Amino acid sequence: MIPVLLFPQFDPVLIQIGPLSIRWYALAYILGLVVGWRLARRLVQKPPVVATPLQVDDFLTWATLGVVLGGRLGYVLFYQPSVYFAHPLSIFAVWEGGMSFHGGMLGVAIAIIVFCWRNSIPLLGFADRIAVVAPIGLGFGRIANFINGELWGRPAPDWLPWAMIFPRAGMVPRHPSQLYQAFLEGLVLFTVMAVLSRRQDLRARFGTLSGAFLAGYAVARIIGEFFREPDAFLGFLWFGTTMGQLLSIPMLLVGLWLIWRARPARPGQA
Repeated sequence: MIPVLLFPQFDPVLIQIGPLSIRWYALAYILGLVVGWRLARRLVQKPPVVATPLQVDDFLTWATLGVVLGGRLGYVLFYQPSVYFAHPLSIFAVWEGGMSFHGGMLGVAIAIIVFCWRNSIPLLGFADRIAVVAPIGLGFGRIANFINGELWGRPAPDWLPWAMIFPRAGMVPRHPSQLYQAFLEGLVLFTVMAVLSRRQDLRARFGTLSGAFLAGYAVARIIGEFFREPDAFLGFLWFGTTMGQLLSIPMLLVGLWLIWRARPARPGQA
């Protein structure tokens, strides 16, 4: 047997000033939105130009609403609809946790569609630029999951040197899957998107970067779910899959379709 790490039991509240508290999870959302906003202002100006920095400034409010409302409603509908429909007021208790990335992604997608329509901005071109910065928020969010000691991993093998005991999950050494997902969905995916976005020919094929993000996230999420303990109220689903994996399959298919759709036309093809 090897020594096992003990989860350090961080305080989920970062700052407490009287009745006002700022939690790590809120900080993750704020950092993701602000850093992504600053980078998106630069991306939209690279050729081919799809929007102005001022329009990106305006979109920040739309993105915030899309993430928060979509993430919350997605969790309610995808994960525990019977519980929340039985107690509708609990839907608004966001401080108790319960956000879904897939719901947040749909919320931001709707925000992009409406915003681009109202401002006569090329939809897929603008979505491509937002897709490049999206992994930043994902990475921060997973780190916040780890700090909160939630969404822990499955039991780890005895030989794993970084196996960790999360007291809220019992005294079983587990994978710190939140950090695995922060690495895959955050650092790796952002690096891939940043490299792809440097190529002007890919930026000019509207939909390519959006497709790469959707497909890349789906693959990262599906892999990460193999190490993450499924939600207790859902458990394993068909063929041993998890809800996160099932929700990622449509993202993978849409992402591949967008990449295929954006490919250069062959000679003689309209």
